[in-house]
Amino acid sequence: MISLRSLLPLLATAGILIAGNGLQGTLIALRGSAEGFSPTVIGLLGAGYYLGFMAGCMRTPRLLKAIGHIRAFATMAALAAIAALTMVLIVDPVAWFVLRIISGVCIASLFTTVESWINASVDNRSRGQTLSIYRFVDLFSVTASQYLIPLFGVQGFATFAVMAMLITLSLVPVSLADRSNPERPAEFTFSLLAIWRISPLACAGCITVGLANAAFRAIGPVYGEVIGLSVPEIATFMSAGIIGGVVLQYPMGMISDRVDRRFVLLLATGGATLAGIFLVAFARANPYLNLAGIFFFGAFSMPLYSLSCAHANDHVRSGDFVQLAAGLLFFWSAGAVAGPLCASILIQHFGPGMLFTFTSFFHGGFFVFTLLRMRVRPGITPETGKGRFAALLRTSPVFTRMATRAANRPQRQPTAKVDEGRDKSGHIG
Repeated sequence: MISLRSLLPLLATAGILIAGNGLQGTLIALRGSAEGFSPTVIGLLGAGYYLGFMAGCMRTPRLLKAIGHIRAFATMAALAAIAALTMVLIVDPVAWFVLRIISGVCIASLFTTVESWINASVDNRSRGQTLSIYRFVDLFSVTASQYLIPLFGVQGFATFAVMAMLITLSLVPVSLADRSNPERPAEFTFSLLAIWRISPLACAGCITVGLANAAFRAIGPVYGEVIGLSVPEIATFMSAGIIGGVVLQYPMGMISDRVDRRFVLLLATGGATLAGIFLVAFARANPYLNLAGIFFFGAFSMPLYSLSCAHANDHVRSGDFVQLAAGLLFFWSAGAVAGPLCASILIQHFGPGMLFTFTSFFHGGFFVFTLLRMRVRPGITPETGKGRFAALLRTSPVFTRMATRAANRPQRQPTAKVDEGRDKSGHIG
C-alpha cells in the first residue's frame, strides 16, 4: 500500500487547480454581466466551456500516450493560464467563446492527467481513502475560491491574474516532488448506443444532471445578480449549493446500497424539483430564503450523477467499466453544453425565476422517467449482485474508473455469477 504522504504533491496540485477552475466559472459570469453581455451570451460562454471539456476528456488519453503525464500537464496548464489572461485583454463575446472552449479542453486534460497519475499511484486497499481525501480537497477548494471574487473584485485585471496564477501554481508541486512519469494509459473506445442499452435510466440521469446542474453553475451568478444579491452574497449563494451537495451525497449513497437505487433516485430528483419550485415561488429576492433553497437544491441534485453511475455499474458486464465511465461522462457533457444556453435564453426573455423553472422541469421529467423504468426492469438488491456506491466528481473518465474500482473491490467471496463478474472487473483500469 502506498503512503498517502507521497500523494500530497498530487493532491496539492489538484486543490490549486480546482480552486482556479472554480473561481473561473463564477468570475466570467459576473464580469460578462458587468461588461454588458446578455444572459444568453453568458450562457453561450458556459456552453463553450463544456463543449471544450467534452472534447478534452475524450482526446486526452491519446495525448498522455504520446507525450506522458508531466509534459501534458505542463502544456495544458500553460495554455489554460494564457486563455485566462487573454480574456481580460480582449473583452469580446466571440473571443471569450473561443477562449472558453480552449479552457474547457485544457481543464479536462489537466484533471484527466492528475487523476490518472493518482490512479496509477495507489492500489485498491488505499483507493477508497484517497478518493475521500480528493472529495474533501474538491469541496474546500471550490468553496474557498468563491470568496476570492469579493476580495479582489469583478472589475479590472486582478482576479483574472489570480486565476492564471492558481492554474500556473498547480505546476509547482508535481514538478518539484516527483520526477517519475506514470505508465501511459491504454486507449479506450466506447459506443453510445451500447452504453444506453446498459442503463437508459443512468444515461438519462447524466443528461439531466448536465442540463440542470451546469445551468446552475454557469448562470447561478447571473441569477444572484439579477435578484439583487451583492458579490459576497453571490459567492455564499454558490458555495451553499456546493456544500449542500456534499451533505446528502454519502447518506443517500449508503441508503442506495441497501435498497433499489431507483427509490433513492426518486427521492433525490423529487427533492431537487421541489427545491427549484421553492426558489421560484417563495424565495424570490430574499437572500436568506435563497440560501436555504439553494442548499437543498444542491443537497438533492448533486448526488444524482453518482447515483446514476452507481445504478449503471450494477448492470454493467465485466470488462465494460472503462467504456461506461467515458460514455456516462459524455452524456453528462452533452447536457452541460445545452443547459447553460437554454437556461440563459429563458432568463433573458422571462426573468431570473426561469433558471429554476428550467431545472425543475428536467428534474421532474427525470422523476417520471424513473417511475416508468421501474415498471420495465426489475430492481437490484445487495443479495442479487449490487455494487457499492461511490461519490463521483464530474472531472474525467479516470476519476470514475478510480471510484468504481474502489467501490467494487471484493468484500466477500463471490456467491453468484453477477458477483464473480463484478469482482473481476474491480481490477480493470
